[in-house]
Amino acid sequence: MEFLDQYSAAWLAGLVVALLATGVIAGIMAGLLGVGGGIVIVPVLYHLFTLLGVDESVKMHVAVGTSLATIIPTSIMSARAHAAKGNLDASLLKTLGPALVIGVLIGTWLSGYLGGTALTAIFAAVALLVAANMAFRTQGGALAESLPPTPFKQLIGTVIGGFSTLMGIGGGTLTVPILTLFNYPIHKAVGTAAAIGLFISVPGAIGFLLHGMDDPGRPPFTVGYVNLIGFILIVPMTMLMAPVGARLAHAINATRLRQAFALFLFITSLRMFYGLL
Repeated sequence: MEFLDQYSAAWLAGLVVALLATGVIAGIMAGLLGVGGGIVIVPVLYHLFTLLGVDESVKMHVAVGTSLATIIPTSIMSARAHAAKGNLDASLLKTLGPALVIGVLIGTWLSGYLGGTALTAIFAAVALLVAANMAFRTQGGALAESLPPTPFKQLIGTVIGGFSTLMGIGGGTLTVPILTLFNYPIHKAVGTAAAIGLFISVPGAIGFLLHGMDDPGRPPFTVGYVNLIGFILIVPMTMLMAPVGARLAHAINATRLRQAFALFLFITSLRMFYGLL
């Protein structure tokens, strides 16, 4: 509790409001872009932990672990909303599922050997690459007319699972641009990505929870690398707002949806690079 005593009640109230607002934005983004909300949650938690003076060696790990935990209920709500609209490809999900889990396990294992700076750099760099792809790729700029055959399709799933776990995101950040690179319809890519978030967030959150059990630098109210306060405040808002985002996704044309996705990732990446510098 000494960690919290140095802050005023007004400051802590502001922290609560900030976390609730994060949940609202993350929920809308999860439904709108299929990103599981992690692309919002990770940088916000990272900067909040910086303000709170959380140890540099663990703050990115706790941001990633907490984000993965919050993505579990968000992905469920978002996937159900997209499935009701017919934009969830169950066949593709079944094909990629095992490969996604393998990627998550690899990413969780690697996280134990990477410092907070490395995790932050991975997050910022991948987000910037994805934003550039979505913003500057031309309408006819697909790499191929359809998804590759086995085993290349499974390799894509492994890469998505591994990097998404290291970044603390639900998978949509990588799934949507990669699928559309193979001429896959963007609305169906967004809907399927929402469900992919569940394959990533469940084993990923468990891995980060177990991996951080003995780390002495964790902030208060943190189990493993999952901060309970962040989880409790963010999750209700994401679950409430994810269906709203899913409805908005069907009211926006594909081009606008891709532009919104790219702009958001670009801003997020710049914020993370700024934090590194």
